[in-house]
Amino acid sequence: MPVPIRVVVSEKKDTLSLEYQDQVSFTLSAEYLRVSSPSAEVRGHGRGQEVLQFGKRDVKIASLVQSGHYAIQIIFNDGHDSGIYSWDYLFDLGSNHSQNWAEYVERLHQAGHSRDAGSQVIKLP
Repeated sequence: MPVPIRVVVSEKKDTLSLEYQDQVSFTLSAEYLRVSSPSAEVRGHGRGQEVLQFGKRDVKIASLVQSGHYAIQIIFNDGHDSGIYSWDYLFDLGSNHSQNWAEYVERLHQAGHSRDAGSQVIKLP
């Protein structure tokens, strides 16, 4: 299990940086972390029960809480606080960011939702 040697929330509270040995590092946006939350609220209780998160472009990280030696809990300023992000899960989010993000944006497009809160997307023929 890759365990970060340093975890830092940016001053603007919009990114989380994870640094690992061997100069591996990831900077993940609060939005990406929020829409990828491992919580049941986002992932559901099984395959096919996922709940697409939208309107989270401006979400911020309110705080972090260590959860044992294996994870952190990220509390977001939109009130979401039920996701426990294991070190493995965070490393996977960082390693697969490009693919995960492209799939998320495509799901948003297909569902007619926006990354911006209060926005409505209208599909034209």
